[in-house]
Amino acid sequence: MIAAGTKLGPYEIIGAVGAGGMGEVYRARDTRLGRIVAIKILSHHLASRAELRERFEREARTIASLNHPHICTLYDIGQ
Repeated sequence: MIAAGTKLGPYEIIGAVGAGGMGEVYRARDTRLGRIVAIKILSHHLASRAELRERFEREARTIASLNHPHICTLYDIGQ
């Protein structure tokens, strides 16, 4: 778990939202634009496996290609 107040680049973690098979989701504040965002982080124990990192990135690219009011908008990807 990442503690509240931790900064990941321009994002400041507010708190945990949940966890699933591949990662953890956190509520955070984008300090550049002053908005609340969700951040999904690949679980540490999976990050060392190249095929799972690639799958996580494919998921991000797929989500970024979608535009629908019931699907979240992807703003950023990084390490």
